[in-house]
Amino acid sequence: MLTLCLDIGGTKIAVGLADSEGTLVYTAKAPTPSGVGAEQVWAVTAALIADAQHAAGGAIAGVGIASAGPVDLPGGTVSPINIRAWRGFPLRDRIAALVPGIPVRLGGDGVCMALGEHWLGAGRGASFVLGMVVSTGVGGGLVLDGAPYAGRTGNAGHVGHVVVEQGGEPCSCGGRGCVETVASGPSMVRWARGNGWSAPPGADARELADAATLGDALALKAFHRGARALAAMIASVAAVCDLDLVVIGGGVAKSGSLLFDPLRAALADYARLEFLSGLRVVPAELGDAAGLVGAARIAASPNRFG
Repeated sequence: MLTLCLDIGGTKIAVGLADSEGTLVYTAKAPTPSGVGAEQVWAVTAALIADAQHAAGGAIAGVGIASAGPVDLPGGTVSPINIRAWRGFPLRDRIAALVPGIPVRLGGDGVCMALGEHWLGAGRGASFVLGMVVSTGVGGGLVLDGAPYAGRTGNAGHVGHVVVEQGGEPCSCGGRGCVETVASGPSMVRWARGNGWSAPPGADARELADAATLGDALALKAFHRGARALAAMIASVAAVCDLDLVVIGGGVAKSGSLLFDPLRAALADYARLEFLSGLRVVPAELGDAAGLVGAARIAASPNRFG
């Protein structure tokens, strides 16, 4: 039997079929529609599910959903910041109606990414893990004492909205000075441009990384600034949750040593408590598959994700 798994975000909607070992035997994806109504976004999701059901041939035992948040686990609804058409959208019930008699479990995309890496990726063997995606935003999820931690509403691990700059830039969440306003790809590019980095229109974090690799001082400073903000946030979360490992994926993390070297150096400054001395920060291993793998895992998790 297979698990139907979904990973729903502002850029793409992905669907997969996973076997009992977490191996994805089928995957498909489509761009997330923008500037349309809730039902148009749902239509893309439903079509992907129908194709996966056909591929499974009726051999689906459970469904796991990783969704951008905020999510409401008790109500089964989602209100993703980056899918404006979905506000209080009854995602779990909509999907359950397509798979009658099959259990459907919902989780935030951050906790699913962390759980996927903990199960089959860079987090294997660790017990207290923060999984992070640093890309167009900064997202995260927690695995504590070997189990996914969703929190009261399902939104634990929203580390992108830890404040690292008092009076800092406004954030999409409505707050100010969140780490996302400093360390996300668009934020680093915006800061570099504002401080004189000359780049062609439309240049993004990849171009910024290329410039930094070639020794551009402003591009390098943008990466160091973002890395230091991430380190401050990680040190705070690690102190609260007594972490032993941080796994970082996403587009910005693909810049490798440009991000990880200054991040680890700054973390050594911030994480000075003795019990944090063994804290490790490593790149993710599963790439874009982490959310689907984690969604497959929560499909077999306790009813906290029901």
